[in-house]
Amino acid sequence: MAIVNAGQLDVYDTIDPELRQAVEDVVLNRKVEGEAETPTERLIALAERYKGSNPAQEKAAEEWRGWEVAKRLEHALVKGIDAYVVDDTEEMRQLMPRPIEVIEGPLMDGMNVVGDLFGSGKMFLPQVVKSARVMKKAVAHLLPFIEAAKEPGAKGKGKVVMATVKGDVHDIGKNIVGVVLQCNGFEIVDLGVMVPWSKILEAANENDADMIGLSGLITPSLDEMVTVAEEMQRAGMTMPLLIGGATTSKVHTALRIDPAYQGPVLHVLDASRAVGVATSLVSDTGRDAYVQGYKDDYAHVRDVRAGKGQSVLHTLEEARANYYDAYLSDKPAPPLQPGLHRFDDWSLEDLRECIDWTPFFRAWELHGTYPSILDDDVVGETAVALKADADAMLDKLIAEKWLTARGVCAFWPCARDGDSVTIHLADEERHVTLPFLRQQIKKSRDRANMCLADFIDPAGDWMGGFAVGIHGIEPHSERFRADKDDYSDILLKALADRFAEAFAERLHQHVRTTLWGYAPGEQLTNEALIKEEYRGIRPAPGYPACPDHSLKPILFDLLKAEDNAGLVLTESFAMLPTAAVSGFYFGHPESQYFGVARIGSDQLEDYAARRGVDLETATRWLRPNLD
Repeated sequence: MAIVNAGQLDVYDTIDPELRQAVEDVVLNRKVEGEAETPTERLIALAERYKGSNPAQEKAAEEWRGWEVAKRLEHALVKGIDAYVVDDTEEMRQLMPRPIEVIEGPLMDGMNVVGDLFGSGKMFLPQVVKSARVMKKAVAHLLPFIEAAKEPGAKGKGKVVMATVKGDVHDIGKNIVGVVLQCNGFEIVDLGVMVPWSKILEAANENDADMIGLSGLITPSLDEMVTVAEEMQRAGMTMPLLIGGATTSKVHTALRIDPAYQGPVLHVLDASRAVGVATSLVSDTGRDAYVQGYKDDYAHVRDVRAGKGQSVLHTLEEARANYYDAYLSDKPAPPLQPGLHRFDDWSLEDLRECIDWTPFFRAWELHGTYPSILDDDVVGETAVALKADADAMLDKLIAEKWLTARGVCAFWPCARDGDSVTIHLADEERHVTLPFLRQQIKKSRDRANMCLADFIDPAGDWMGGFAVGIHGIEPHSERFRADKDDYSDILLKALADRFAEAFAERLHQHVRTTLWGYAPGEQLTNEALIKEEYRGIRPAPGYPACPDHSLKPILFDLLKAEDNAGLVLTESFAMLPTAAVSGFYFGHPESQYFGVARIGSDQLEDYAARRGVDLETATRWLRPNLD
């Protein structure tokens, strides 16, 4: 059997015919009549001529490097090859009357080819981001010449101000959309993360923007987007407002953001849709009809919601009567090693072994399950190349210790008190209450309305918490951005996110088998860990079973997360560094994940009382779950 590096596969027809024939003779055990040499001996002799070289790649490289310069620039853009782009751009500049014409001519022509290939599904996001890297390096070379000649910049299709809203620190999705739009002729003004509404509106006015794009990953960002829309309305603005990010949705946009702003409001599902949306918005002829289509669609969503058609809710009293009746006699024994445990430098090599690669590919909008995605008829070739790049970066960042994995976990004696759990901190002589939410949607008689507190014994029990983060990304990210290398920047951030999730998974395994020790004989493969085929859960604040992000400060205080893991929270409860995971540990064998979903006003009032906050604050925290 041949051992094949999938990342170095050549197109079969491009392999040198002599070499291909020799390889086929070996694989098929094909001996040529009258020749004394065996196929193996012939291939070994032939290999000496190719030692240290890739003949197919070298032949292809020789061919395209001999093309005229405009064609070379197009090839470099389409293939994402940045090795020669500065030299080729300079050669092109010498041939053109003005340096700006290099951008408006051959470079934009090449990017138009990239845009057409991406739009038709013949090129995928990782390749587009590589193309953008080539374009940025070419433009960076030309800018000093353009400025020296006092020429205006190249006129793009439109100008987009983009920002991750105040309180949110996540920017991978925003950066990807920005790169894709740039590849299709749009000028991007990227304001970064944690951007207040005042700065967004100011930048839009100063740059004479054609549209504003907002991004957010955590649910508190949804309210901040509404604030931006309200302030745009108050300022009398009319430009389109684009909404994107993992927690955003068409429904939320229709119900909360669109009514706040009379101008066009459009939810953009992902980067592949962004180009079509932005292009339609700068169209001289089709814009009004396109925007009206969104307005009509959102009005329909509101009409449907007004007519309800949603699942009926129990009263809070009824939902509590239908609680999940766990066998509390099966609760786990007290932890073998109670208290707090700090981890200052968990092995990245160990974490690499338990990376879940499927979400990594989805971050690049390559949909499929790893490892089968590598053989996919449509995206397989791109997935293989992306995985090879990821592995190469992993090799380098582990060897050179770019990143540090820091974390903390702890276990506390506790007891259930209604829908809350009270933690007893004997050393500090205090109690901490964790209020949880209960499902209220009416179900059939044999299905409970669950709450995380149901898995805790009122007579006394144990639970835990954890927070992990990946540190050290900033200097490398800055280095990539300075080198106009969005591809490597996004790749590094995506890998850091995978490390954080892998750390959470590996630490949970260490908890189950050693620290808490309720599953000492557990031996699960990485596939089984990804499928959560283990006892116990680790629900995180902000996720379906525990949707309130505002529980994070309580958790961080219990863990002393800033001192023990270097983790801090923004005002909207986003974690810094961005590659971080936190949550609670429940060890009961029947504990399971679920979604709280919609809750009623009675539970909102009860929750506000349990948290000791006013109704307005509780409403802001729980808005996505309110009936």
